[in-house]
Amino acid sequence: MDYTQLRSLLSPLIIALKDVGPRSTLPTLCEELGLPAPVANGTKRDCMASSIEAVADTDLPAIACKLLDFRPPAAATRNQIQDLLWSDRGGPSIPKRYRREVARRLNGEELYGDASRFDDLLNRLWILDTDDWLHVMSGKPIGLRADIQQHVHQNPGDWSVETLFDQLGAYDASDRRFALFLEGLASADVRPDEAAQRHFVACVNEMLRNCGVELRETDLEGGYPVFSIVSSHAAVKGRPKNLIFASPDKPDLRFRDALDNNVEIVTNADKVLVYDRPIGNDGLRWNDLQQWWSDTEQIADAEQAKRSLYTRLKASLPRNSPPQTLLFEAFFEAFRSAVPNLPALIPEVWLHWDPLTVKERGPDALLRFRMDFLLLLRQGVRVVIEVDGKHHYADSVGNADVQRYAQMVRGDRELKLAGYEVFRFGAVELQAPEAKANVKTFFEALFKRYGVLTS
Repeated sequence: MDYTQLRSLLSPLIIALKDVGPRSTLPTLCEELGLPAPVANGTKRDCMASSIEAVADTDLPAIACKLLDFRPPAAATRNQIQDLLWSDRGGPSIPKRYRREVARRLNGEELYGDASRFDDLLNRLWILDTDDWLHVMSGKPIGLRADIQQHVHQNPGDWSVETLFDQLGAYDASDRRFALFLEGLASADVRPDEAAQRHFVACVNEMLRNCGVELRETDLEGGYPVFSIVSSHAAVKGRPKNLIFASPDKPDLRFRDALDNNVEIVTNADKVLVYDRPIGNDGLRWNDLQQWWSDTEQIADAEQAKRSLYTRLKASLPRNSPPQTLLFEAFFEAFRSAVPNLPALIPEVWLHWDPLTVKERGPDALLRFRMDFLLLLRQGVRVVIEVDGKHHYADSVGNADVQRYAQMVRGDRELKLAGYEVFRFGAVELQAPEAKANVKTFFEALFKRYGVLTS
């Protein structure tokens, strides 16, 4: 991220907040935005300038997000800030050619069902007004806003969808902004009819799939489907229903109610955890896991719940695998204050559960019963992390075992075909002096690839 550019955009906006109220209110205002406390002396301008100057580069994105939520600037500046924040986020690319093809395909289709919500969507993403204050004071629509009123609302058909996209700047916008635009057009707010939503999505996907992207149903809100832009190569998976984890030993489970998928831990309940809350399109974050743990264990103090959960998860790691423990510790050390909003690093997750042993099941046995670590990211992305010791490729006396290795790579293929991303660390790699630094570098690259903000 270009922190220098972000700071240059934020500084005048923060300093301008000096006019929000009397000097006595500035410390509270800074606190609300996550800014350091301003200096006690000097002018109000000095106070706000000192506060933004004291902010570390890595803290700027969080402050920018709060500013956009609570005190948004003019649309042009807002868009510049948003594009900088999104520059570090991964996501499917939609080249200009395919944006034009989408617009062309939508000619003759209804662009919206609710005109007011359509205008709200445009206002959130695009620059509709000029800086001509004489016209602004008149209270009448001006600039592009006035053109849209005339050519889209009052006289439908005056503008083709291609013209509207061009006037908005949709062809040259960032991939993230264009994706949010299509997601908004497919939403139940703009299109409050499920059949109309699905028809719109089908039209758009005819063109988008040519560049490996599609609008896919990823959630449900208020009884309506929610659609997100995803890579069309990502495997289609349902939502997780039961997350059984934190147990290196095979759990003793049974279905209390098979129709409702209710799982019961029969014995040794302290040796396995079952997260049974809904996991939506945002995946499973550490905050979500901590809240569940706090409620389950009836721990009212948030700090105590956090420490208790960390201790419980760490204790579930195999004692004969120090490298696995190092990876777990390195993750938390690397991100510290950012961890609550990051995807939870879940250890010892049971992927398959079969009451019979592999020997009893025979050739139909499922491979890879348990995963070392699992992360559930946004839009259904599932990331598996494995730490490979000798038992992955050698027999009990340390000799290379080609059958064992073949079974491991077959299991990887099956996971990948099922839609999981699989990453492996060698145990030796996690015993090197630079191991924790390498773990941090890996997770930073992983989160950047999938658009997970770490600050």
